[in-house]
Amino acid sequence: MAAVDTVDDYVANLPGETRRLAHGEWGITLAAEQAGGWPLDVGVRVADGILRVQAFALPATEGVNPWNFLHWNRGTRYIRFACTRGGDIWVHADLPVSAVGERELDRLLGLVTEGALAVRQSMAQRAEPTAGSGEGWGAVS
Repeated sequence: MAAVDTVDDYVANLPGETRRLAHGEWGITLAAEQAGGWPLDVGVRVADGILRVQAFALPATEGVNPWNFLHWNRGTRYIRFACTRGGDIWVHADLPVSAVGERELDRLLGLVTEGALAVRQSMAQRAEPTAGSGEGWGAVS
């Protein structure tokens, strides 16, 4: 089965909000309750022999040091954290279409989602004031 057909069948059977945006492009939205307080939009695209999955994890905030996520990349497999020029944090992964099957697609989507949620949870924990510190987002390094 072609990678586009595999992804199309997989996404069509997911619960929740999914959509086919164009040939070889899909969108998946996890509800706020499942995604750290606000919806998580995941994009899936097959182009140029590559399956790419990406998710917007965290908006640019003065208290977030995007360089910290480069260190996280050293401990990940398949996924990586990236930062836009504006400071937004994204999680993405690529897989050759020759390796795309339902199991690999499920794994890749799960890892990207897990990475985005880890970013959100990490920043939420750092945003919580410590006893008597009076510090919140500004304390994130």
